[in-house]
Amino acid sequence: MNQDDRARFDAALQHARLVAYPPGEFAGQESFMRASEILSLAGHAGIGPGVSVLDLCCGVAGPGRLITRELGCTYLGVDRSSVAVALAADRAGGLPCRFRVCSVPPLPDGRFDVVLLLETMLALPDKAALAHEVAAALPTGGRFAFTIEAGEPLTATERERMPDADTVWLTPLSQLQADLDAAGFQVRWQSECSEQHRDVAESMSRALCDDARNITAGIGPQAFDDLLIAHLQWVDWLRTGRVQKFAVVSEKVAS
Repeated sequence: MNQDDRARFDAALQHARLVAYPPGEFAGQESFMRASEILSLAGHAGIGPGVSVLDLCCGVAGPGRLITRELGCTYLGVDRSSVAVALAADRAGGLPCRFRVCSVPPLPDGRFDVVLLLETMLALPDKAALAHEVAAALPTGGRFAFTIEAGEPLTATERERMPDADTVWLTPLSQLQADLDAAGFQVRWQSECSEQHRDVAESMSRALCDDARNITAGIGPQAFDDLLIAHLQWVDWLRTGRVQKFAVVSEKVAS
């Protein structure tokens, strides 16, 4: 997705995203996570006043703005899209959020108490390298909090059917656990959220169809079709167990 596409998608999908979530659960996120799930994950990661948070691949930073407003942390969000970063900064208003244009990996310089990666690990093929990068940015006792789509890698047939398959790199939960262990992390909390995220994906699919004319006018018919196909595929994968969704908090332990 190029820079112009990011802005058009954001504008075209605002209404559908707003109506897809239960009341009070939309916080500007671009994902299947509900606001309450974001705050729960942040709470288990120990985010609060004075805690320094690095949010990787933050997009327009709906979750980042939510945790900064509700939990009072020190926040830096990074994303490779300058358009997304500009939108995030504009929407932050008077919140003490900082943003930077940055591709990941590598991580930006600095030491942080918590590194967040929400709904984007799927797009990173080398999760072992990522875990080592995150470990280098955290002190002993620092937390890596993330969501993960767990499952066997896509088959050739699945790749042909899935739009933007080059951003879909599933990994088994056991492999991720091994990658975390090798980087010096121990899982402190884990919660499956497959059912909840399937419900949001279903609701978002309906909202896309209900607003199809306006969305298509904004992003074009091919992009709309690809978006709907992808959402319906996630519904099927989460319903059948082809993919399981987890929220995880891991802690860097002394070597």
